[in-house]
Amino acid sequence: MSKILIQVNQPAYGKSSSYHALCYAKAAVAEGHQIVRVFFYQDGVLSTNSLNSPASDEYHLTQAWQAFAQTHHIPLINCVSAALRRGVLSPVEAKENRVAQWNLLPPFEMGGLGELVTGIEHADRVISF
Repeated sequence: MSKILIQVNQPAYGKSSSYHALCYAKAAVAEGHQIVRVFFYQDGVLSTNSLNSPASDEYHLTQAWQAFAQTHHIPLINCVSAALRRGVLSPVEAKENRVAQWNLLPPFEMGGLGELVTGIEHADRVISF
C-alpha cells in the first residue's frame, strides 16, 4: 500500500488531465492505496471553480472531485497564487482582495507550495497530471 500525492496541472475541461487524475485517484483508493492530498496547481486550479457549469449531458468534474474527497476524506488543496491569478477565490481571499463574491467551495481549500512540499514528504509517490 502506497501513500500518493496527486498534482493536477491541467483544467477540468480541455486536455482532460484533471479527469484522468480523478480516475487514477479512484482506482488507487480502490486498490487500497492512500491519497495524502490532491494539489491543484497552474491551470489545474480551474478544476475547482464552483462556477464551472457543464452542459446537462456532460460530466461535472468539479462536483465529482468534491464527492470523491468527501467520501474518502482526502484534502483538495489549491495553490493560492495560481488560483488568484485565474480568478478562483475562497471567502478569505475575496475579503482580502475586496471582491464581493468567491467561487471556491468546500472541501477545496487554499494553500501554498508548502502544502505541496509537506505532502511530498509524507508520500511514497507523486503522480502529476
